[in-house]
Amino acid sequence: MAGKLHFSLVAPERQLFSAEVDQVDAPGVEGDFGVLAGHAPFMTALKAGPVTVFDGSARRTFTIEGGFADVTPAGLTILAEQATEVGA
Repeated sequence: MAGKLHFSLVAPERQLFSAEVDQVDAPGVEGDFGVLAGHAPFMTALKAGPVTVFDGSARRTFTIEGGFADVTPAGLTILAEQATEVGA
């Protein structure tokens, strides 16, 4: 089994989420993408849409209003212009 991905979701007012997860799917301006542990580094702008976090059988979804995603060897950080958790 692959390792865990460190994921942080940060909005201007606070950090909404930070944990070790299996996968994150996000809405890139050039197309939706998914990130797993060990993904190649990249940075991209994000459009409005859902960010879905998968960890085992658990799934959490956040709605963002644009921002940036930065994938590094340390993990994935999303800096969202605005973000809220769906169903929270």
